[in-house]
Amino acid sequence: MANVIALIILAVLIGGAVAYIVKAKKSGVKCIGCPAGGSCPHGKSLPKKKLDGPVVGRKTMKIEGMSCEHCAANVTRMLNQIDGVRAEVRLSSGTAKISYDREVPDDVLKSAVEKIGYHVTGMS
Repeated sequence: MANVIALIILAVLIGGAVAYIVKAKKSGVKCIGCPAGGSCPHGKSLPKKKLDGPVVGRKTMKIEGMSCEHCAANVTRMLNQIDGVRAEVRLSSGTAKISYDREVPDDVLKSAVEKIGYHVTGMS
């Protein structure tokens, strides 16, 4: 009897999830489950940040956990809030191309990304 109840509950949960996905797709949502409610910037680029001085270095950060353009935009905004840093984040490769006009420690960059829930797996 307990197995039957568990199967009914599982069927209801799966049915609800499928219904949610179908409804979202029919309404034109491109990022299902997105924290922005499916209203990601979809190809809209953020304004490019200008640095105060000449670029003195570049780094590439490998990031895990980004699943939509909203995630990439959040990481871009977070990194661009750091003085002397300009970042361009690519969701497709899971990377952030970082340029800087002054020395910025790797741990400052890493903590900015990890503070908003993503995982930095490498820096080069």
